[in-house]
Amino acid sequence: MQKQLPSPPKNESHVRCWLESIGIKKEYVEKLCEEEVTGPVLKELDEPFLKSMGMKGGQIHIITRKRNELLEHLQKNAGVDSAQANNPSIKASEVLGSDITTNDDKTRVKNRNSALFMKANAATEKTDSDLKALSIKQKSRSLHENTVESLTLSKFRQFKNEDINFKYVKNRILAPETGVIDLITPCHEYKSFTTAAKLDRQRLQAKFAYEVIRYASACMNVRTNGTIHFGVMDSVEDKGWKHGQIAGIPVRDRDIYVDALDYIEKCFEPSQQEAARNCIHPPIFTEVIQKDSQEQYFVVEVDIEPSSSTVKGKIFQVRLPRFNEQSNKVNLDKMSVLYQRVGTKSEPVKNEELVAFIQGLQEKDVRREKAESSSSEDPMEISENLGRKLSVLFTDGKNYMNDSLLYILVTNRCGKEDLKSVKFLMRMNIFCVFDFDEDSSVSGLYAKYKEHHETRSHFLQNYANENKMSTTEFQKHLGLFDHTSWIFCNGRSDFLGNEKPCDEDTWIRTKKKYLKKAISFICDEILPKGSFVVLFLLLSPVEKPIVDTFQEFYTEMNGMDYIICIAESKENYEKWANLAQASCNIETLEQRSIVGMKLSHVDATIQKMLPSAICPRHLPVSTKGLCVLPTLEEEKMSSLEILCADQCDDIKLDLLSTKEIQEIERTFYQGRKVSWKNFWLADKGSCGEVIEREACEEVHKILDDILHGNRIRYSVAKLKIFHQPGSGGSTIARQVLWKRRKDLRCAVVRSSYPIATVSKHAVNFREYDENDMKNSLSVLLLVEDYDEDYLDELKNDLMDAMAARRSHFSKPCFILLGCKRSNVPEKLCKASPLDTVAVTHKLTDQEKYLFKTKIEKLKKQKDFKPEFILTFVLMSEEFNETYVREFVEHLLQGIDLSSPVTNLMKYVALLNFYVHNSYISLSHCEAFLGLGAYTEKRMREYDFKNNLSEQARVIFIELRENTTCISSVHIIHYLVAKEILHQLSGSQPQSQIAMKLLQEKVLLNHRFGREEFTKFIRDLFTRRDKKSRGDNTDSLFSPFIEHVCKVEDCEKAIEVLKTAYECLGKDAFFAQQLARLHYNHEKFEDAEYWAGVAKSHLPNDSFILDTEGQVYRKWFSFTVDKKMYEATPGGIIQMIEIALKAMKCFRAAQQAAKSEIDSMNNAGYFGEVEVGCRLLKLLSTLEVFPRNTQGEHPELVRYLLTDYIPEEIKKPWGKLHSRLKGLRQNIYNALDWISEDLSYFQTDKNQEKEDEDAKEEKEEQVYNPRKWLKRQSEVYAKFFTSGYPMGENNAEPETQLVRRMNIYKYGGGNVTTILSFLTDSKEKRSVEKLEKIINFYPDDPQKDRLEDIDLINYIFCHITLACLSLGSSKLLPFQTLRELSNRFFKQRRTAFPASAHFLLTLLYWPDDALDKEPNPDKDDILISALQTMKRMHDIKVKNIAPRKKKIYTHFFLGKGSGLIKIMHKTRIDKLIDGSLNDRRMKWQHGDVWNVGKIRDVLRRVSGWTENGKLFVQGHVGQIHIVALHYDSVPQGNENVTFYLGFSFNGLVAHDIQVNK
Repeated sequence: MQKQLPSPPKNESHVRCWLESIGIKKEYVEKLCEEEVTGPVLKELDEPFLKSMGMKGGQIHIITRKRNELLEHLQKNAGVDSAQANNPSIKASEVLGSDITTNDDKTRVKNRNSALFMKANAATEKTDSDLKALSIKQKSRSLHENTVESLTLSKFRQFKNEDINFKYVKNRILAPETGVIDLITPCHEYKSFTTAAKLDRQRLQAKFAYEVIRYASACMNVRTNGTIHFGVMDSVEDKGWKHGQIAGIPVRDRDIYVDALDYIEKCFEPSQQEAARNCIHPPIFTEVIQKDSQEQYFVVEVDIEPSSSTVKGKIFQVRLPRFNEQSNKVNLDKMSVLYQRVGTKSEPVKNEELVAFIQGLQEKDVRREKAESSSSEDPMEISENLGRKLSVLFTDGKNYMNDSLLYILVTNRCGKEDLKSVKFLMRMNIFCVFDFDEDSSVSGLYAKYKEHHETRSHFLQNYANENKMSTTEFQKHLGLFDHTSWIFCNGRSDFLGNEKPCDEDTWIRTKKKYLKKAISFICDEILPKGSFVVLFLLLSPVEKPIVDTFQEFYTEMNGMDYIICIAESKENYEKWANLAQASCNIETLEQRSIVGMKLSHVDATIQKMLPSAICPRHLPVSTKGLCVLPTLEEEKMSSLEILCADQCDDIKLDLLSTKEIQEIERTFYQGRKVSWKNFWLADKGSCGEVIEREACEEVHKILDDILHGNRIRYSVAKLKIFHQPGSGGSTIARQVLWKRRKDLRCAVVRSSYPIATVSKHAVNFREYDENDMKNSLSVLLLVEDYDEDYLDELKNDLMDAMAARRSHFSKPCFILLGCKRSNVPEKLCKASPLDTVAVTHKLTDQEKYLFKTKIEKLKKQKDFKPEFILTFVLMSEEFNETYVREFVEHLLQGIDLSSPVTNLMKYVALLNFYVHNSYISLSHCEAFLGLGAYTEKRMREYDFKNNLSEQARVIFIELRENTTCISSVHIIHYLVAKEILHQLSGSQPQSQIAMKLLQEKVLLNHRFGREEFTKFIRDLFTRRDKKSRGDNTDSLFSPFIEHVCKVEDCEKAIEVLKTAYECLGKDAFFAQQLARLHYNHEKFEDAEYWAGVAKSHLPNDSFILDTEGQVYRKWFSFTVDKKMYEATPGGIIQMIEIALKAMKCFRAAQQAAKSEIDSMNNAGYFGEVEVGCRLLKLLSTLEVFPRNTQGEHPELVRYLLTDYIPEEIKKPWGKLHSRLKGLRQNIYNALDWISEDLSYFQTDKNQEKEDEDAKEEKEEQVYNPRKWLKRQSEVYAKFFTSGYPMGENNAEPETQLVRRMNIYKYGGGNVTTILSFLTDSKEKRSVEKLEKIINFYPDDPQKDRLEDIDLINYIFCHITLACLSLGSSKLLPFQTLRELSNRFFKQRRTAFPASAHFLLTLLYWPDDALDKEPNPDKDDILISALQTMKRMHDIKVKNIAPRKKKIYTHFFLGKGSGLIKIMHKTRIDKLIDGSLNDRRMKWQHGDVWNVGKIRDVLRRVSGWTENGKLFVQGHVGQIHIVALHYDSVPQGNENVTFYLGFSFNGLVAHDIQVNK
């Protein structure tokens, strides 16, 4: 009967033991135990269950294979197990199944173990799970718990060799005991000695002497060498252990064992004692090591060597010692006994055989002498071909090393001589170093390495990530991939902090845990499998910590396949290997180790294998020569991928075979990004030319114009390439760099670096090794897939840096070449034609010819297949829709829709089409397909491509990220991805594909590259299209969600978003999207719920609070539009409640936005105004507020502005009155804030947009907020201006309020609406309105004191009217306006808005007519206003990108005096000829100042520069002026002139010119 696997609960712990024994990772063991996996459950485990727990393919493979082997073994041994169950000496089999010997026939045991020995020789690493014996208690109460570990064959210690480095590994198995072999090869006998080792000294010595002397005399009598081992299991004595299994025994005092051999003198005959002493060697104590154990055990071994000169002619009879328990002393046997070796036993010679045995001694002596003489002949040592072995280990049998591999170096103290032979390390891609030499920074390897490379030094604890940063953040924090990370593992002697070296025990106690974390972090989260090799370089005697390092890497990497060891000293290696064998057997270590080869030979051999020669890199210099760029200097500029003048010249072209060159070319045409190697090989004629599209020539022309044209020169210029995906835009950009590399300094910006770092490195790059900084070569910087903010900030940073150089440059110092994908490149090119090039899929006739010719050439290559260059073929067909559709149709014929590979295709297609630059990492793909992490062979057992279907092989392309070494899988082109999704959606809608993707736990929980993968999934559901990013439209939701809503239905979109919310950690922004989706489909209760969920996660996020407001806003609008005609009084109250809730949410969003320093979210203000105005409109339609005969609303105004409440609503609206009476003020406050905000910035994205474009815009508040503000101000004001009687007394609050509302209605309510009169094409209408507004104010504003805000608006009305009609009778004299504004200076403790201080700068700038006499008080007013404005501006802009906070110059200083000299920007715009784009470009490039009509009306102001700052004479003293472009300020002390602008950031200088 088959033995049942154990049942719960007790035996879960034994399942844990078994799982640990077969090498399952601890995290998975814990998960299985949490799932209550007992014996019966283990029997039923299957792959889907294990995958659902996030277990990787390699681990699943091991657990299922080992479980099946165990079950097979249990079935074979059912009878034995059954017998055991009835054996009273055994408590119970406490395990899944164990192979326990029940037969005392020792021969049978040994035969079986001999088979095991043979098997182990054939495959030393093969785990045999039926050899596990678990916690079986015996009567002898064995001291040693038999730990569950793979039983692997072990080597014997070398006979007569007391090697202190040699170790045994606990639970490994020694070959079975043997009889006489050839007299020289020792025979072996094992004694467990586990019980005896605990005895007292007298008993222990007697037992030990008994076994040694019995065995020794037997060996001596048959003249054979032998070794007896104590601490090794003999199955006869030790049930539950394997024969030959190493257990070890504790040794309290070595002298006990050494002194025990004094029994030789007692046990042997006096004539034999000296010979016995010579033959029986002293005990050798060989340490037994066990991974992660600090207990010390030994195998005690005694060697027997009966040399012929000692034993010739002698027989050895012995009286063995035995301890008598009754007398409590040791007695010797009464009779001497002659022992001999019979097979594997030591047996007494029988009396009847004694004579024959003695007669045969002479023959035995002869055989012994002969054996000794033949063994003394030294066999010829055959030296191993270490050079070839080194080559194979480092190149996998190729001609050269793979230069894409990274190396992790583990090393110890490096001597002075060895430092001469480590040049190879300086040329390898070393990712990090685990250095155990505390003096390395002073006199060791680190000191040497720093001479050649930039590094970052760390300690082990730096890798602990105690602040719980994300993987990406932590990687950046450590600077990994920037420079080599040098980890001091045991102190650093020159470090002033508290980081001292410690002894082994202290290290294990305090530092080992950090080592584990560091290695786990690198292997599991940073470096993909197969992308790196761990190199152990043992340069000095080895200590335990460096062995622990090996064991950690061995465990994390599942073997030795990617580990290499180099040791010149055999002694150092042997100590390391003997300790390391606790994890890996000696034979495997030797296969991966180079031992005994001189380090200088290793150095020379590896250098020869490197794919590049030692060749200095050069940069061009301004004198038309070259300078050397050492690696160390280049690495200091790590944010730039520098393109040298002689790029790639170090490649050993002779090492590249024709096939390899063709593979490089095909790889590019298959769809990967072009590399410098492609251009270099083409230049060398080794492969065909890279096709140059005509857009490339356009880029060169613009570049030449920037460098040599007649345009105003700034220190930084921009040039942009917008390209359709797959049209070759990035290739064009790199072609430009390649062709300019000898004339300009060229580099690609790594945009993952902070802007400040890139800017610093770029400046250093420009000035490196140049004498004349002023005339240094321009730097051409390629910025790919950039964000507009990034490019603008980089430009500003570089301009600031150059301004600090205080020089004038004859040409741009930097040219930023932006290369960005866009679906509408021509449109973007039209917007800025002078510095933009568009690249589309459309080919010219010449380009078509070039593509056709290239394809013909490629077809002639050997082994050519069209799919090798599929992207190139599609490109040559201009990505024609019909061609793509037919191609995909043909591809998908006969595809297995249910296979994992097809599912993977769907997932990659879904991400690639909807999420720009997305991918699934190769590691994720392998985990999904169940492929292991590391394999047992150097080459992987599998190749990812070989596990793909034919269709997937054609459309997948594997790319490698340069900055992180992550290999990723993409579909060759997003249009192919789109077509795959379209054609497969017939069998499975896209929402279902996404749902299935979200449920793939293997992908979502895969640890390596998890952050990037999760980000792509998030973007799939939440990232909206924006035109500003180059998308076709501005979408309300992510394109995927919009597709599901359109093609399927909104319920499916809601369902998939809910699943995403649950699967991706209940993210607040998913809840926010659900709220938006619900309210857009008029499901307002659900929208309210999800907005609440989002707010519960992020209660202070202004965008989420705004979404909550939008829910109520849309709900309110819906109920008013759809249900107003059937509304009951209760329904009306509900509508008002919803509107007031919306306004409350918007006010909460306003408050939250104020505390957010990285964003300027003003949506709350716009939302409150829109809902407030709509609510006013609703209230005006209610019968309780009847209109008068003129259609006005006097009752409503009275209700909102006074304490009056109509009787019919007094009670029903009880909770609403106080809130409704605050409605006017709330709307007013929001409008006022918006006006002030718009005064600062150039926020009208399309203020003068052509009509056809304006129609496309969705939201006026985004694209023309000034127009929106004007319209909403009128709507708001009209409710409060009519029907309410104005009092006799102008000072009455109600009268002032109605007057203010009338002013509001006509557009005079705030600064922005007043200034917007200047943009009205009908000037006469604007003049009339302004005059009407002025009429609403008192005739004598100095007498009838105005409110502060009214006074500001009143003065602005005059200035605006003066710009439109200087002759208007309503205008006050300039001096009167000055006097009115004086209040803003005198009452400085009052917090006036920025517009008040802006007026002071306009009115108190020195005037030719009024300021003929110097007046320091006027300077005080002017300087005070400027300082206050600067402070308010800095608070306003927070940490916002410069592109989003461009300061708007409202007015310029014109010729004349008084109001005449104040000239608005719109008037200057009207003097510029050309289209809107032409006008924009003239402003951008400064060409506007060359227009004669503009020079005629504007005044040039005289000033001077000091130390890069610009000053001008005020009324008395000097005033600092801000330059529009920092680099336009001449360095040194110069007299200058410029045009003066007035902005809310202060006074701005335009077109600064040095006086000639």
